[in-house]
Amino acid sequence: MAALTAALALGVAGCVPQEEPTTPPPSSSDGGNAAEQLGQLTVATAGSMKGYSRERFPHWRDTGKNCDVRDTILQRDGKDVKLSGCNVVGGRWESVYDGRSAADPSEVDIDHMVPLANAWRSGADEWDNAKRSDFANDTTRPQLFAVSASSNRSKGDQDPSQWKPANRSYWCKYAQDWVTVKHYWKLTVTSAEKAALTDMLEGC
Repeated sequence: MAALTAALALGVAGCVPQEEPTTPPPSSSDGGNAAEQLGQLTVATAGSMKGYSRERFPHWRDTGKNCDVRDTILQRDGKDVKLSGCNVVGGRWESVYDGRSAADPSEVDIDHMVPLANAWRSGADEWDNAKRSDFANDTTRPQLFAVSASSNRSKGDQDPSQWKPANRSYWCKYAQDWVTVKHYWKLTVTSAEKAALTDMLEGC
């Protein structure tokens, strides 16, 4: 799921208990820039899943004693977050995908905007595990989000031609973020994926 050192440093600093997260979610490009970036992506058929496993994308990286990138995202995306050391143990989360709320971090999934398996099929199969780990732990791009477990599992490894958030008002930002991630990591898109993203960006 790469300029991660500074982000991890923030995660370590986040071990000091505080009520509100101090790091805003990464911003994506605006609709115009995203459309331009989408035009620069290579269109290709989806690659094979041969050799794929989540273990090929090592995550979550440690960001302090007994905490990791998952804690960093939970703290960033939550409200009234409660910490034990640097572990997130409570708070409030609202899933941008479907509007569902949660008050228990165990009910929240950390979604990879571009799923690991999708990345594998669009070029990451040629990376080494270190680069795949940078991708899986990328807190600099809009790649990691705290969402409801049900929406994350409904999405699975599908691209925007196959799955879109139930929250239609989020489609514009979803498409922008997807393109931002794929453009930075130089991943390919399928023709159906590009068409769906183009349509979503037109609504921005």
